[in-house]
Amino acid sequence: QVQLVESGGGLVQAGGSLRLSCAASGRTFSLYDMGWFRQAPGKEREFVAGLTKSGSFPKYADSVKGRFTISRDNANNTLYLQMNNLKPEDTANYYCAGRGSASAVPTTASRYSYWGQGTQVTVSS
Repeated sequence: QVQLVESGGGLVQAGGSLRLSCAASGRTFSLYDMGWFRQAPGKEREFVAGLTKSGSFPKYADSVKGRFTISRDNANNTLYLQMNNLKPEDTANYYCAGRGSASAVPTTASRYSYWGQGTQVTVSS
């Protein structure tokens, strides 16, 4: 088991930035591929970004490419999501997720075993 706790959400104006953090505890964080997902009211949970256990081969949703950056610090058991040039359509609850390492980072929520409780991001126009 690995426990995940997100932080860093908040209210920001369009064009602003936020950095989300996901603190992991329990089993060895460095063994897990990690991802960020988001869910807006009335919508399905969608993939935002993912990263292998080593921090290689980041993958992004088309809607956030060039604006968001995923990274991890295995020494401190933390996953990050730097979000720049935020848009109102980025408003959602953001979740970090983890799974045992595989050949590629999956983009489907059902492929992840562990989830945090989420942190709300609201972008005003």
